[in-house]
Amino acid sequence: MAITSASGGFNGNFSPIIYSKQAQIALRRSAVTNAITNNSYFGEIANQGDTVRIQKEPDVTVNALQRHTNISVEKLDDSDFSLTIDKANYFAFKMDDIEEQFANVDFVRLASDRAAYKMADSMDTDVLSYMSGFTSAGALITATSGDAQHPTAGELDGEFLKVNHLDATDFGQLGTTDSQSSPVAYATGDSIPLAPRLPGATALSVATVSPLTVIARMARQMDTANVESRGRWLVVDPVFVEMLKDEDSRMLNADFGGAGLQNGLVLNNLHGFRVYVSNALPAKGTGAGTSGTNAQDTNFGVILGGQDDAVASAEQINNVENYRDPDSFADIVRGMHLYGRKILRPQALVTAAYNAA
Repeated sequence: MAITSASGGFNGNFSPIIYSKQAQIALRRSAVTNAITNNSYFGEIANQGDTVRIQKEPDVTVNALQRHTNISVEKLDDSDFSLTIDKANYFAFKMDDIEEQFANVDFVRLASDRAAYKMADSMDTDVLSYMSGFTSAGALITATSGDAQHPTAGELDGEFLKVNHLDATDFGQLGTTDSQSSPVAYATGDSIPLAPRLPGATALSVATVSPLTVIARMARQMDTANVESRGRWLVVDPVFVEMLKDEDSRMLNADFGGAGLQNGLVLNNLHGFRVYVSNALPAKGTGAGTSGTNAQDTNFGVILGGQDDAVASAEQINNVENYRDPDSFADIVRGMHLYGRKILRPQALVTAAYNAA
C-alpha cells in the first residue's frame, strides 16, 4: 500500500493494483512535408522503383520585330525529367494470442498508430534534409537524385543552389569595426550569429543578425529569382521561434498562438511566408542552441524557406497486412511505406545556417 502506516494493523496486502485501460501515448512531433511540397502530379504508386515523368514548360524566345522582315520560327522543346519512387520504410510486429487475450488495452491498435506516425516522421526528416541541401548531421549534400534542375552544374551543391545557402558572409554588417575593438573575420560556411532585436534598439548590431533580417534576406533571394510570392513558406526550429517571439515587433507577437494553427503551422503570414516549426530540420554538432561562439561552422541549426511548387513529393502506404506467425501462436502485423521526392525549382529554396549568439 502506498500510504505509510504506524506499526501494527494491516500492512496493505489487501489493496489491489489496478491497471488503467488508458495507455500512455508517446510524444509526437508535427510532420510538415505534405504541407510544403507539391504532390499534385502523381497518381497511385504501386511498387518501389516506379518513375513519374514530369513535363517541363517549354521556353519561348521573344524577338524584336521590324517591318518588312521575315520572322524566325522556333521549335518547342518537350523536355521532361523524372521523379523516382526509391525510398521505402516498413514496420512489423506480432501479438501473442495469450497476451492479447489477457491484455486490458488494444496493443495492436496502439502499435499500428505508432508505426504510422514513425514512418511519417521518418519521411519528414528525410525530405526536409533533401530540400535543405544538408544531411541530418549538418554536412552539405553533394550527390543528386536524378537530374539537377538547373542549367549550370557549377552553381550547385548537389541539387541546391550555392548562392541560396545563406551564411554569415551574406550579412555585410557583421565583422565591421563600428563598436567592436576586435572585428570578427567570417568565412564561407560560418553560421549566422543570431539574436533578437530587443525593445529600445536604435541601430543594427554589428555582432549579430536579427531573425527578421534573416527572413527578409530569404525573401529577397526569392524575389530576385522571380519566385512567385504566393505559397511561400518557412520551416524553422524551436530555437529560431523563441528568438522570433523575443523580437521587438507588436505585429509578430500578436500573430503567435492564433486559433486553428496546427500540424507545425505557427504563423499564417510573416514577410509573406507561412511559418512552420519542426524538430526534424538538419543541425550540426550541438545545434543552434549553442551560443557564445561567432565565426564558426561547428554548432549550428538550419532553417529552410521555399515555395509550394519548389519540391514534388509522392507517398503511399503500399501494403498493410495481418497474418499468422508460423512459428508461434501470434498474429503478425506489417506495413510498407513508399515515397519519393524531387527538387523542381532550386531557385525557390533558400536556407540559413545560424547559431544563437
